[in-house]
Amino acid sequence: MNTTRRLPQALTIHQAAESSPSLARLTELVQESNDRLKAIESLLPVGLRPAVKAGPIDNESWCLLVSSNAAAAKIRQLIPLIQARLLGKGWKVTSIRLKILIAKK
Repeated sequence: MNTTRRLPQALTIHQAAESSPSLARLTELVQESNDRLKAIESLLPVGLRPAVKAGPIDNESWCLLVSSNAAAAKIRQLIPLIQARLLGKGWKVTSIRLKILIAKK
């Protein structure tokens, strides 16, 4: 009698996403957010690019994650250009939110 138990085989994140509609949708949103950031990257000053990360998409609202108040202030000035670029690329974005990330010490 064999009493050895088999552990379930591990899945990659892509395999798990394919088998779950909610994970698949989340994966699509993450990819779309990253694509949006790539589309607007040339609008951002070179020195600010590392300070901005793609954030969540909520219907027609998009969030950018920013590393400091100073970077957020500059990006706020660019929001009309960012929205125009996104609309030109086919994304309907009616609002862009900025969230400042606080670094843990």
